[in-house]
Amino acid sequence: MTDKPMDPQAAPRSLPVGSRSDDLELAQRVIQPIPPDSVPVMEAVNISKGFGATTALVDVSLKAYQGRILALLGDNGAGKSTLIKILSGVFPPDQGELRFQGEPVRFANPGEARQRGVATVFQDLAVCELLSVTRNIVLGREPQKGVGPFKFLDLKRADTMARSALHKLGVRWERGLDERGINISGGERQSLAIARAMFFGSALLILDEPTSALAVRQAGRVLEHIAKARDDGQAVILITHNFRHALSVADDLTVLAQGRVAGHFRRDEIELDDLTDLVARVA
Repeated sequence: MTDKPMDPQAAPRSLPVGSRSDDLELAQRVIQPIPPDSVPVMEAVNISKGFGATTALVDVSLKAYQGRILALLGDNGAGKSTLIKILSGVFPPDQGELRFQGEPVRFANPGEARQRGVATVFQDLAVCELLSVTRNIVLGREPQKGVGPFKFLDLKRADTMARSALHKLGVRWERGLDERGINISGGERQSLAIARAMFFGSALLILDEPTSALAVRQAGRVLEHIAKARDDGQAVILITHNFRHALSVADDLTVLAQGRVAGHFRRDEIELDDLTDLVARVA
């Protein structure tokens, strides 16, 4: 990614508002150059992956930095889903290397990735539908009370943790924390998943199409929460097919086409029309 000098007095970030997705405003946040000595939170180096006779990825490289949002873009079949599954420990790469906070890693499974600080929110798996809001937020890190084998969920402490997580994200939760996941909207599900990742201190947050099928107001809320995670110091990889959403919050963009990198850009280096033309040309 090339670095251009930026005007430190430029306008602050503006997040999407409007009545239709086509009306979303593009961000005005100052995109600072990446310091040359910065170590990426996650780096993929020449990653290749195939499934039988099908080649999904060829020599794909990218870098995600602390306090920045990297948007991963591309048409259907470009390799986005395969790449994020490699980053999150679902698949091993056939070739290439992953580096997490500067160290080579090879995740054996998603649990290992989570333990290292990689939180992935897949499009359809943001929450467990049969669990409450509280249980979804503390899932896997449930506070317990009791002695020895006689331990059980400390619900009062869990509720406190859930409220703290939502407050940290800036979510005003007006319904009960005992509401089940099946009863909440798609936007609320994504918000809960982001709150969970932020509260438990993940270093990298990977979001798979978090605004897909959401109404514009819900999408705007989710994008605000994604920006909040970035502003609080997390590295974020945002996978989306919506270029306007990407340009509204992302600092950096990587475009995939047919399993290869078609380009790396800082957001201020490419316009919406040029980005659309690029993807259409290489798809």
